[in-house]
Amino acid sequence: MTRPTVAVTIGRSNYDRMFSETAWAQLEEVATIVHHDDDQPADHDDLVSLLPGARACITSWGVAPFDAEVVAAADSLELMSHMGSSIKRFVSDPLWARGIRVTSAGITLARDVAETTLGLMIVGRKRIWPLGRHVADGGWRDSPVWDRWDARELSRSTVGLVGASNVGRHVIDLLQPFEPTILVADPFLSEDHANALGVERVDIGQLAARADIVSLHCPENEHTRHMIDADILSSMRDGTVLINTARGGLIDEPALIDELGNGRIFAFLDVTDPEPPAADSPLRQLDNVVVTPHIAGCIENCNRMGELAVEEVRRHLAGEPAVYEIRPDMLDRIS
Repeated sequence: MTRPTVAVTIGRSNYDRMFSETAWAQLEEVATIVHHDDDQPADHDDLVSLLPGARACITSWGVAPFDAEVVAAADSLELMSHMGSSIKRFVSDPLWARGIRVTSAGITLARDVAETTLGLMIVGRKRIWPLGRHVADGGWRDSPVWDRWDARELSRSTVGLVGASNVGRHVIDLLQPFEPTILVADPFLSEDHANALGVERVDIGQLAARADIVSLHCPENEHTRHMIDADILSSMRDGTVLINTARGGLIDEPALIDELGNGRIFAFLDVTDPEPPAADSPLRQLDNVVVTPHIAGCIENCNRMGELAVEEVRRHLAGEPAVYEIRPDMLDRIS
């Protein structure tokens, strides 16, 4: 019996970062591997050449979208097993029309983003950044800076999560030892599900007005773009920590810059709009915001994603259900 062929499209320079020895061994056990023999991810022409005859492929950041020409060339393709936080730019109507299944290993990335978010919550409540800079400038506790950014604890604080996404739910789990009150604003979250998660379901206005920390974990779309606007920002309590590890466009950045200029709140932004921020953006200058270069997810070691991507291939070839399959009707609710 002919072994199925699986095409790995991500470029050899990404192999160590994405695949563990365990993942390679499992993939070799179930399929013949066809490699995109270049350091960089496959572009459009590479996919057209690589995919004929492959029953499954593994994709990730940088791979070209599967447009009509790519789908036509992928004459045997049944599964796209994707590694990364978003699938939207890779899929197309012709792909769905062909019945090609799509899975995402981004749920493992959600754990990395959630862990980073928890760290920012702790650092934010303790005012590590402004107080550390204050001490470096010669200060200590006896100054207006201490009065403005007095250190607090995450324990038993009120945390507001915008979105009960994969990341949001991991954050809920990680927060449990701190015994916070957790508020969640998510139109897809039912009251019963909120109760099961141990959170309070609220609207975005209530969340902003009550939370010590506001953390964003929802996709950017026509409904959510600039949802954190001037009204929401102005309703936040003095000293609120705003965290965005999701998508830059969720925040109206001119409104945020104006609010930050008032000195009332502190922001950690791992994503911006545009990304990176302009060289002269106030976000690079204000002392109550920290911008990091989109690093909340895995950077050096994304092996968990590679292992799940290979497991999805194994499951498909064995006729087993996927761990996390993406359907067209889910696209509005995911990043």
